[in-house]
Amino acid sequence: MIAIPYYSYEPEPYNRWTMRGMLDLENELKVANEFWDFLGGAGAYADLLDIFERIGIELRPEIDDYFLRYNRQ
Repeated sequence: MIAIPYYSYEPEPYNRWTMRGMLDLENELKVANEFWDFLGGAGAYADLLDIFERIGIELRPEIDDYFLRYNRQ
């Protein structure tokens, strides 16, 4: 089984050409919510996204300051 923990094109279905024909996509591949809900139970993926969003909002000033060091010319 192969897992892809995050899929940035969601809600579009995973359709990577490199995987087609190599795997039985229905039975050998778990993408994003399928993967996390498989590991943590129903709702685990939604919980993770919520956690990342809340922490991102909380740490936004620190993250912005960090990247400002590299964006100055």
